[in-house]
Amino acid sequence: MTDLNLPILDLSQLDEGPETAARFRDDLAAATRDVGFFYLVGTGVSPELEERVHRVSRAFFDLPEEDKLAIENITSPHFRGYTRVGGERTQGKVDWREQIDIGPERETVTDPEAADFFRLQGPNLWPDALPELREVVTEWHDKLTEISRKLLRAWALALHAEEDYFDKHFGEPATLIKIVRYPGVHTEEPQQGVGIHKDSGVLTLLWVQPERGGLQVERDGQWVDAPPVPGSFVVNIGEMLEYATQGYLRATNHRVFSPRAPRDRISIPFFFNPALDARLPILELPADLAAQARGVEQDPSNPIHSLYGENALKSRLRAHPDVAERWHADLLTARV
Repeated sequence: MTDLNLPILDLSQLDEGPETAARFRDDLAAATRDVGFFYLVGTGVSPELEERVHRVSRAFFDLPEEDKLAIENITSPHFRGYTRVGGERTQGKVDWREQIDIGPERETVTDPEAADFFRLQGPNLWPDALPELREVVTEWHDKLTEISRKLLRAWALALHAEEDYFDKHFGEPATLIKIVRYPGVHTEEPQQGVGIHKDSGVLTLLWVQPERGGLQVERDGQWVDAPPVPGSFVVNIGEMLEYATQGYLRATNHRVFSPRAPRDRISIPFFFNPALDARLPILELPADLAAQARGVEQDPSNPIHSLYGENALKSRLRAHPDVAERWHADLLTARV
């Protein structure tokens, strides 16, 4: 593993005494200040659960087309369900992948006075032909939520804040799981699986099928490979954590290339973000850390909001223009 381009952190060190825990927190702050990405091992996620998630994901994509299209996201105003190959965009360009999007299982908000971003809240679309999917994904969600909370508490202490700082400002998390399949391509030139982007929220845990590369991270102005490491998650921070630390921690550009046929690739990102109506305040860093904050990288056409729902709505409207046009044409008109 010495030739990997990203650092490896062991979450179990947080349970090995004060000195070891402090060393983990220092490594965590350094990794997300300098790179924005790292591998996380020692999470307690069993190989058996990983295997079940992989197997049920494969089973979903192996369903007949009509079973997948029965829960196509164009039927969901909440951007849930199945997206066929080419149905999502990054930076306006088509991503070559198919996927199912699964969020918190909550009631639709019907209050006409509610903020626009509450349109994202609602029920998931589950395939009748694969009832096991809901059971396994729920277990996966709960386990990764525990890991995410543990990481955020470690970050809070590393930044000299109270351990429950992020807990207090998160509310009920607006999580999102994407189960993604990148089909193999026959082109000589690399095919965009996902275009260059930064995640818009706070924290991402990514599980990747073993021995399937394709993820690249921008580091020191160069694109470096981030191949899967057995028993690990690839972890990265999003723009909201950069915003909250005023650039002391930095969200990082990344992209994915599709595999060469006949291979394909299963990838399952888990996004852990605040409640839609939660505002993540700017964290008051101690003077020595504040002096190292580089400011927030702002794209004038893609502003970062402290209110998570605004970030989430902005991203979904851009990524799924067909869903946006069918269900939220009024928002598109207003934003233009």
